[in-house]
Amino acid sequence: MKRDLVFLVTLISLAFLSLLRSGYPQHIAEESCSVQILVPGLKGEAGEKGEKGAPGRPGRVGPPGEKGDMGDKGQKGSIGRHGKIGPIGSKGEKGDNGDIGPPGPNGDPGIPCECSQLRKAIGEMDIQVAQLTTELKFIKNALPSPAAVAGVRETDNKIYLLVKEEKRYKEAQLYCHGRGGTLSMPKDETANNLIASYINQAGLTRVFIGINDLEKEGNFVYSDRSPMQTFNKWRSGEPNNAYDEEDCVEMVASGGWNDVACHITMYFVCEFDKENV
Repeated sequence: MKRDLVFLVTLISLAFLSLLRSGYPQHIAEESCSVQILVPGLKGEAGEKGEKGAPGRPGRVGPPGEKGDMGDKGQKGSIGRHGKIGPIGSKGEKGDNGDIGPPGPNGDPGIPCECSQLRKAIGEMDIQVAQLTTELKFIKNALPSPAAVAGVRETDNKIYLLVKEEKRYKEAQLYCHGRGGTLSMPKDETANNLIASYINQAGLTRVFIGINDLEKEGNFVYSDRSPMQTFNKWRSGEPNNAYDEEDCVEMVASGGWNDVACHITMYFVCEFDKENV
C-alpha cells in the first residue's frame, strides 16, 4: 500500500513538470533549472514515552457536593474564657440574726478631767440646735416657695410670716389655718410695730391682718373671734364701711388700720404660736 502511494505521487510530480516545460518560451527551456520536490516520508516508529510534565493550572471550582452524613460527636473542649458579669440579682431576704459574740476586753481607763463647764456649753448648744431644728421644720412646712415669703419675724411667743401672694381675705385666712396659724392679730403696740416694720422692710404698702366685722357690722373681732379690747390703730376717719362692703381690715406701712372690702386681693401676714409650732 505504501509503495503504491509513493509511485502515484512520483507519477503526478513528473506530469506536472512536463506541463511546466511545454508552457514556457524556448529561451527559458534552455536555461538550467532545478526543481526540488518535497515528498513526505514514511511514518516512523513510535518513540519512547516522555517524562511526566509539570502540573497544569487549577481548574474552575466545581459545584458543591451533596451534604454528607453527620460525623461523630467530638471530644469536650477546654474551658473557655470567662464571660461578662451578669446583672445584679434582686435583694434577698434578711437572714436570721447570728449568735451573740463573747464580750470584748475591758477598755483602758479614761483620763479624769474637769468637764462641768464643757458639759454646760454642750447642753446649751443642744438646746439651740433643737430650737433651730424646730424653726427649720416650721419654715419648710409654712413656706409656699422661697420667693413668696419675705423672711420670718418673731417675738418671745409668736412667729410672723409675711406671704407675698395676693389672696382674698378668706383665702388668706385658710392659708394660715392650713399651716397651723391664723392671720396676724396685733393686740398690743409691740406686735403692731413689728408687723409695720415687717411691711416696710418688704417694700410693701399694705397687707391683710386678722381683724373683721363679718358676723356683725361695726363689731370688729380678731380672726380667732376674740373681741377687740382697748388697743387699736384705726386711721383717721376709719372704719367707715365705704359702700357698705368694707368688713375686713388692712394694715398700711405706717402701722395704721383701715377697713376694706374682703373680696379684693393683697399680701398678708400669718401668725403662729411658738408653743404650737
